[in-house]
Amino acid sequence: MAIKRTSTKKTTTAKKKSPAKRTPRAAFAVATNQKKSTAERAKAFVEAPLATIQSDQSMEATLNVLRDRKQPIKVRLAALQSLQAASFSVIDFEPFREAYLATLREILDDPDEELRQRVLGILSRENDSYTQKRLLEGLQDPSKALVPPEKALQLLSYDVHAEAYSVARDIVKEPPNPEAKREALRLLAADANSAPIFEKLMRDKDEDREIRQISAAALQAIKPKKFQEHAREVLLDNKEYDDIQATALAALTQFGDEKAVAKDEQLLKQVDKLGKGKSAKVKKTAKAFLSRHGSEK
Repeated sequence: MAIKRTSTKKTTTAKKKSPAKRTPRAAFAVATNQKKSTAERAKAFVEAPLATIQSDQSMEATLNVLRDRKQPIKVRLAALQSLQAASFSVIDFEPFREAYLATLREILDDPDEELRQRVLGILSRENDSYTQKRLLEGLQDPSKALVPPEKALQLLSYDVHAEAYSVARDIVKEPPNPEAKREALRLLAADANSAPIFEKLMRDKDEDREIRQISAAALQAIKPKKFQEHAREVLLDNKEYDDIQATALAALTQFGDEKAVAKDEQLLKQVDKLGKGKSAKVKKTAKAFLSRHGSEK
Protein backbone atom coordinates (compact mmCIF):
# COMPACT_ATOMS: atom_id res chain seq x y z
CA MET A 1 0.00 0.00 0.00
CA ALA A 2 1.37 3.31 -1.01
CA ILE A 3 2.17 5.70 1.77
CA LYS A 4 0.51 9.04 1.43
CA ARG A 5 2.98 11.77 2.21
CA THR A 6 1.91 14.90 3.93
CA SER A 7 3.19 18.17 2.63
CA THR A 8 6.19 19.54 4.49
CA LYS A 9 5.98 22.91 2.81
CA LYS A 10 6.67 25.63 5.36
CA THR A 11 4.49 28.63 5.62
CA THR A 12 6.31 31.78 6.41
CA THR A 13 4.77 34.67 8.20
CA ALA A 14 5.95 38.02 7.01
CA LYS A 15 7.46 40.11 9.74
CA LYS A 16 5.74 43.37 10.31
CA LYS A 17 8.00 46.27 9.82
CA SER A 18 7.96 48.80 12.61
CA PRO A 19 7.06 52.23 11.37
CA ALA A 20 10.03 54.45 10.66
CA LYS A 21 10.69 56.98 13.38
CA ARG A 22 9.86 60.45 12.15
CA THR A 23 12.45 63.17 12.18
CA PRO A 24 12.28 66.03 14.67
CA ARG A 25 11.35 68.35 11.82
CA ALA A 26 8.44 66.10 10.85
CA ALA A 27 7.27 65.84 14.46
CA PHE A 28 7.38 69.62 14.80
CA ALA A 29 5.30 70.00 11.64
CA VAL A 30 2.60 67.83 13.23
CA ALA A 31 2.82 69.66 16.57
CA THR A 32 2.11 73.05 15.00
CA ASN A 33 -0.51 71.84 12.53
CA GLN A 34 -3.93 72.87 13.83
CA LYS A 35 -5.62 70.40 11.47
CA LYS A 36 -4.15 67.49 13.42
CA SER A 37 -5.86 66.09 16.52
CA THR A 38 -5.03 67.36 19.99
CA ALA A 39 -3.51 64.00 20.96
CA GLU A 40 -1.31 63.90 17.85
CA ARG A 41 -0.04 67.42 18.38
CA ALA A 42 0.67 66.96 22.10
CA LYS A 43 2.58 63.75 21.44
CA ALA A 44 4.60 65.37 18.65
CA PHE A 45 5.64 68.31 20.84
CA VAL A 46 6.93 66.01 23.57
CA GLU A 47 8.60 63.72 21.03
CA ALA A 48 11.09 66.23 19.64
CA PRO A 49 11.88 69.07 22.04
CA LEU A 50 15.03 70.21 20.24
CA ALA A 51 12.98 70.89 17.13
CA THR A 52 11.45 73.84 18.94
CA ILE A 53 14.82 75.62 18.98
CA GLN A 54 16.12 74.64 15.56
CA SER A 55 15.50 78.17 14.26
CA ASP A 56 14.00 81.54 15.17
CA GLN A 57 10.88 80.54 13.25
CA SER A 58 10.38 77.24 15.10
CA MET A 59 10.83 78.94 18.46
CA GLU A 60 8.38 81.70 17.58
CA ALA A 61 5.85 79.14 16.37
CA THR A 62 6.15 77.20 19.64
CA LEU A 63 5.81 80.34 21.76
CA ASN A 64 2.75 81.35 19.73
CA VAL A 65 1.12 78.01 20.58
CA LEU A 66 2.00 78.44 24.25
CA ARG A 67 0.52 81.93 24.55
CA ASP A 68 -2.57 81.32 22.39
CA ARG A 69 -5.54 80.66 24.69
CA LYS A 70 -7.58 79.37 21.75
CA GLN A 71 -5.25 76.39 21.38
CA PRO A 72 -6.16 73.16 23.21
CA ILE A 73 -4.72 73.27 26.72
CA LYS A 74 -3.13 69.82 26.30
CA VAL A 75 -1.21 71.10 23.31
CA ARG A 76 -0.10 74.23 25.16
CA LEU A 77 1.06 72.16 28.13
CA ALA A 78 2.97 69.87 25.77
CA ALA A 79 4.60 72.88 24.13
CA LEU A 80 5.71 74.10 27.55
CA GLN A 81 7.05 70.65 28.43
CA SER A 82 8.97 70.56 25.17
CA LEU A 83 10.51 73.98 25.83
CA GLN A 84 11.49 72.98 29.35
CA ALA A 85 13.24 69.89 28.00
CA ALA A 86 14.99 71.95 25.33
CA SER A 87 16.22 74.41 27.97
CA PHE A 88 18.54 71.72 29.35
CA SER A 89 20.59 72.11 26.16
CA VAL A 90 21.94 75.30 27.66
CA ILE A 91 24.15 76.50 24.81
CA ASP A 92 21.57 75.87 22.08
CA PHE A 93 18.76 77.35 24.16
CA GLU A 94 20.56 80.51 25.27
CA PRO A 95 19.68 82.65 22.18
CA PHE A 96 15.98 82.01 22.87
CA ARG A 97 16.04 82.29 26.65
CA GLU A 98 14.83 85.88 26.99
CA ALA A 99 11.96 85.38 24.54
CA TYR A 100 10.97 82.22 26.42
CA LEU A 101 10.92 83.95 29.82
CA ALA A 102 9.08 86.96 28.40
CA THR A 103 6.36 84.67 27.05
CA LEU A 104 6.03 82.95 30.43
CA ARG A 105 5.49 86.33 32.07
CA GLU A 106 2.78 87.08 29.52
CA ILE A 107 0.77 84.02 30.55
CA LEU A 108 1.07 84.35 34.33
CA ASP A 109 -2.63 85.26 34.37
CA ASP A 110 -3.71 82.32 32.21
CA PRO A 111 -7.14 80.99 33.21
CA ASP A 112 -5.90 77.38 33.22
CA GLU A 113 -4.71 76.60 36.76
CA GLU A 114 -2.27 73.83 35.81
CA LEU A 115 -0.53 75.92 33.17
CA ARG A 116 -0.43 78.94 35.45
CA GLN A 117 1.14 76.98 38.32
CA ARG A 118 3.75 75.37 36.06
CA VAL A 119 4.74 78.75 34.64
CA LEU A 120 4.93 80.28 38.11
CA GLY A 121 7.14 77.42 39.25
CA ILE A 122 9.57 77.89 36.35
CA LEU A 123 9.82 81.65 36.81
CA SER A 124 10.17 81.37 40.59
CA ARG A 125 13.09 78.97 40.21
CA GLU A 126 14.61 81.58 37.90
CA ASN A 127 14.26 84.11 40.76
CA ASP A 128 12.28 86.29 38.38
CA SER A 129 11.64 89.66 40.06
CA TYR A 130 8.39 90.34 38.18
CA THR A 131 6.96 87.01 39.31
CA GLN A 132 7.99 87.64 42.92
CA LYS A 133 6.28 91.02 42.78
CA ARG A 134 3.07 89.48 41.45
CA LEU A 135 3.09 86.76 44.14
CA LEU A 136 3.55 89.35 46.89
CA GLU A 137 0.73 91.46 45.46
CA GLY A 138 -1.54 88.43 45.60
CA LEU A 139 -0.69 87.81 49.25
CA GLN A 140 -1.43 91.43 50.14
CA ASP A 141 -4.57 91.64 47.99
CA PRO A 142 -6.38 88.29 47.46
CA SER A 143 -8.24 89.71 44.43
CA LYS A 144 -4.86 89.78 42.61
CA ALA A 145 -3.77 86.31 43.69
CA LEU A 146 -2.44 84.00 40.97
CA VAL A 147 -2.43 80.94 43.25
CA PRO A 148 -3.63 80.12 46.79
CA PRO A 149 -1.58 81.87 49.52
CA GLU A 150 0.14 78.69 50.69
CA LYS A 151 1.37 78.00 47.14
CA ALA A 152 2.54 81.60 46.71
CA LEU A 153 4.59 81.32 49.91
CA GLN A 154 6.20 78.09 48.69
CA LEU A 155 7.17 79.78 45.42
CA LEU A 156 8.57 82.83 47.19
CA SER A 157 10.82 80.61 49.29
CA TYR A 158 13.08 80.03 46.25
CA ASP A 159 14.55 83.51 46.75
CA VAL A 160 13.31 85.24 49.87
CA HIS A 161 13.56 89.02 50.28
CA ALA A 162 12.79 91.23 53.27
CA GLU A 163 9.39 92.17 51.85
CA ALA A 164 8.40 88.51 51.75
CA TYR A 165 9.29 88.13 55.43
CA SER A 166 7.08 91.09 56.30
CA VAL A 167 4.12 89.63 54.38
CA ALA A 168 4.70 86.19 55.93
CA ARG A 169 4.59 87.66 59.44
CA ASP A 170 1.25 89.30 58.65
CA ILE A 171 -0.10 85.95 57.46
CA VAL A 172 1.02 84.23 60.67
CA LYS A 173 -0.91 86.86 62.65
CA GLU A 174 -4.07 86.63 60.49
CA PRO A 175 -3.85 83.44 58.39
CA PRO A 176 -6.42 82.88 55.62
CA ASN A 177 -6.18 79.12 56.31
CA PRO A 178 -4.02 76.71 58.39
CA GLU A 179 -1.91 75.67 55.36
CA ALA A 180 -0.95 79.29 54.67
CA LYS A 181 0.13 79.76 58.29
CA ARG A 182 2.36 76.70 58.13
CA GLU A 183 3.97 77.82 54.86
CA ALA A 184 4.50 81.33 56.22
CA LEU A 185 6.34 79.88 59.23
CA ARG A 186 8.50 77.67 56.99
CA LEU A 187 9.43 80.74 54.96
CA LEU A 188 10.30 82.68 58.14
CA ALA A 189 12.51 79.84 59.39
CA ALA A 190 15.54 81.59 57.86
CA ASP A 191 14.73 84.98 59.41
CA ALA A 192 16.43 85.60 62.77
CA ASN A 193 14.15 88.58 63.38
CA SER A 194 11.18 86.20 63.56
CA ALA A 195 12.57 84.35 66.59
CA PRO A 196 10.04 85.94 69.00
CA ILE A 197 7.19 84.54 66.88
CA PHE A 198 8.65 81.04 67.07
CA GLU A 199 9.26 81.33 70.81
CA LYS A 200 5.64 82.28 71.44
CA LEU A 201 4.18 79.56 69.22
CA MET A 202 6.48 76.85 70.54
CA ARG A 203 5.24 77.43 74.12
CA ASP A 204 1.55 77.92 73.25
CA LYS A 205 -0.33 74.77 74.26
CA ASP A 206 -3.49 75.99 72.51
CA GLU A 207 -1.65 76.15 69.20
CA ASP A 208 -1.78 73.40 66.56
CA ARG A 209 0.83 70.69 67.30
CA GLU A 210 2.40 70.86 63.84
CA ILE A 211 2.73 74.64 64.14
CA ARG A 212 4.53 74.20 67.46
CA GLN A 213 6.88 71.60 66.00
CA ILE A 214 7.69 73.80 62.99
CA SER A 215 8.34 76.67 65.39
CA ALA A 216 10.62 74.54 67.56
CA ALA A 217 12.68 73.44 64.57
CA ALA A 218 12.95 77.01 63.24
CA LEU A 219 13.94 78.42 66.64
CA GLN A 220 16.60 75.75 67.05
CA ALA A 221 18.09 76.78 63.69
CA ILE A 222 18.10 80.57 64.14
CA LYS A 223 18.42 80.98 67.93
CA PRO A 224 19.78 77.75 69.42
CA LYS A 225 20.33 79.17 72.91
CA LYS A 226 16.77 80.45 73.08
CA PHE A 227 15.52 77.10 71.83
CA GLN A 228 17.42 75.27 74.55
CA GLU A 229 15.82 77.48 77.21
CA HIS A 230 12.31 76.80 75.91
CA ALA A 231 12.98 73.12 75.28
CA ARG A 232 14.05 72.77 78.92
CA GLU A 233 10.77 74.36 80.07
CA VAL A 234 8.79 72.05 77.79
CA LEU A 235 10.50 69.00 79.27
CA LEU A 236 10.02 70.12 82.87
CA ASP A 237 6.30 70.67 82.29
CA ASN A 238 4.50 67.48 83.33
CA LYS A 239 1.34 68.62 81.55
CA GLU A 240 3.05 69.06 78.17
CA TYR A 241 2.05 66.92 75.17
CA ASP A 242 4.15 63.82 74.48
CA ASP A 243 4.89 64.66 70.84
CA ILE A 244 6.12 68.16 71.73
CA GLN A 245 8.37 66.77 74.44
CA ALA A 246 9.68 64.17 72.01
CA THR A 247 10.52 66.92 69.51
CA ALA A 248 12.33 68.92 72.21
CA LEU A 249 14.25 65.85 73.37
CA ALA A 250 15.31 64.88 69.85
CA ALA A 251 16.59 68.39 69.11
CA LEU A 252 18.45 68.69 72.42
CA THR A 253 20.01 65.28 71.87
CA GLN A 254 21.47 66.34 68.53
CA PHE A 255 22.14 70.03 69.06
CA GLY A 256 22.06 70.77 72.79
CA ASP A 257 25.03 72.34 74.58
CA GLU A 258 26.60 69.22 76.08
CA LYS A 259 28.37 71.04 78.92
CA ALA A 260 25.26 72.97 79.95
CA VAL A 261 23.03 69.90 79.78
CA ALA A 262 25.48 67.73 81.72
CA LYS A 263 25.39 70.22 84.63
CA ASP A 264 21.59 70.48 84.64
CA GLU A 265 20.68 67.84 87.25
CA GLN A 266 17.01 68.84 87.30
CA LEU A 267 16.70 68.32 83.57
CA LEU A 268 18.55 64.99 83.63
CA LYS A 269 16.30 63.69 86.42
CA GLN A 270 13.20 64.82 84.53
CA VAL A 271 14.30 63.13 81.32
CA ASP A 272 15.00 59.93 83.25
CA LYS A 273 11.49 60.17 84.67
CA LEU A 274 10.00 60.78 81.21
CA GLY A 275 11.81 57.74 79.87
CA LYS A 276 10.07 55.53 82.42
CA GLY A 277 6.52 56.74 82.31
CA LYS A 278 5.70 58.33 78.96
CA SER A 279 4.80 57.11 75.47
CA ALA A 280 7.06 54.84 73.41
CA LYS A 281 8.23 57.79 71.33
CA VAL A 282 9.23 59.81 74.41
CA LYS A 283 10.90 56.77 75.98
CA LYS A 284 13.00 56.24 72.85
CA THR A 285 14.12 59.87 72.61
CA ALA A 286 14.77 60.01 76.38
CA LYS A 287 17.04 56.97 76.11
CA ALA A 288 18.99 58.58 73.26
CA PHE A 289 19.24 61.85 75.20
CA LEU A 290 20.60 60.17 78.34
CA SER A 291 23.04 58.08 76.32
CA ARG A 292 24.58 61.28 74.99
CA HIS A 293 24.20 63.78 77.79
CA GLY A 294 23.85 61.78 80.96
CA SER A 295 23.81 58.24 82.29
CA GLU A 296 20.93 55.83 81.82
CA LYS A 297 19.47 54.78 85.13
